[in-house]
Amino acid sequence: MSENFVIIGAGQAGAWVARTLRAEGFSGRIILIGAEPHDPYERPPLSKAVLKGDATLDSATLLSQADAQAASIECWLGVKVVAIDRAGRNIRTADGICLAYDKLFLTTGSRVRHLPGIAASHRIHTLRGHDDATRLRQALHGHLLVLGGGWIGLEVAATGRALGVNVTLVEASPRLCARSLPPVASNLLAQLHRENGVDLRLGQSVKSLAARENVIEAELADGSLLKADSALVAIGILPNVELAQACGLAVEDGILVDQSGRTSDPNIFAAGDVTRHPNTFAGGLVRLESWANAQNQAIIAARGAMGETAHYDEIPWFWSDQYGVNLQILGFPAAATRCHARGAPASGTGSWLALHEDGRPAGAIAVNAARDLRPLRRLFEANIAPDIAAWESGAATLKPPVPA
Repeated sequence: MSENFVIIGAGQAGAWVARTLRAEGFSGRIILIGAEPHDPYERPPLSKAVLKGDATLDSATLLSQADAQAASIECWLGVKVVAIDRAGRNIRTADGICLAYDKLFLTTGSRVRHLPGIAASHRIHTLRGHDDATRLRQALHGHLLVLGGGWIGLEVAATGRALGVNVTLVEASPRLCARSLPPVASNLLAQLHRENGVDLRLGQSVKSLAARENVIEAELADGSLLKADSALVAIGILPNVELAQACGLAVEDGILVDQSGRTSDPNIFAAGDVTRHPNTFAGGLVRLESWANAQNQAIIAARGAMGETAHYDEIPWFWSDQYGVNLQILGFPAAATRCHARGAPASGTGSWLALHEDGRPAGAIAVNAARDLRPLRRLFEANIAPDIAAWESGAATLKPPVPA
């Protein structure tokens, strides 16, 4: 009898689960359910090429209707799932459809955080999906106020400046991307944005934000008043764990899964932003918000559901493009106590090796120097840092230090 594999969440992780199932030879029914009406697509271009107008949604599509039909993948788009019955192994949609499953995948992703009491409007924006990017693109003129100095806020600020928009960015922390970068890299980003005309207000929280008829008004904690034509609220995301919680799955800042993507229910798997999973390099559980994690964990979850022995335990990798500068981040460099430079990363070309106090590797940041990360990944997988002198000198071959 043919099996039903149901995927809730038609973003990057969901699309890769569906694609992998077929590629690995699963012959049963695959139903991919997504709340958005669009074909599954990648999100990184939304804050860059799509927002700038250099790319369309089609260029970011992961699973077109034609490809889905060719692979016999049913895509239920614009459909919301409201309940999971684990005992009966079925899910229920908002329009009353009950669908049985043999294996279920939760790739429900995440949603943006909102400022308390502040609703989105034609002048106050968030950026998570394609429709958000379309609305924000139409609002990019005059003066943009960005609230949040994380990756989305910074990429939108850079895109705004490329379009000739005046940008003021407010960040509550004293430095940018403090959750993911050490101070030296935060300082580089601050310098880069200031050199490109962004008015940075660091260490400032927003006391109030209001959309008047023709202007946005924001009062900061220090009493200063900012005015702009539109605002972007980019203060982080929250994992969409509500369905998992309601049906009794183990949840702790994300759906808890093992290295095969299996939840506390052996018939339910999860992947992407919504999961919290073990990571050897981190030495514990992590929840990752990245393109690479959504894709690669989804592939492993699909294989695990088919009974294959598969484990997801990759060292995290992330990238960002701003003002023509490519930054790539490996591991968890924000946890480092010291950084060693190779080349001149603070000037725009080179890398930092980030180490814990005891010399163990924490991560690395490459600035227009992606090749520098390749040899480091191999060493990091063994939890070994390279010889510092060789790293700083730019030696082509990196080896661990020789024991005394």
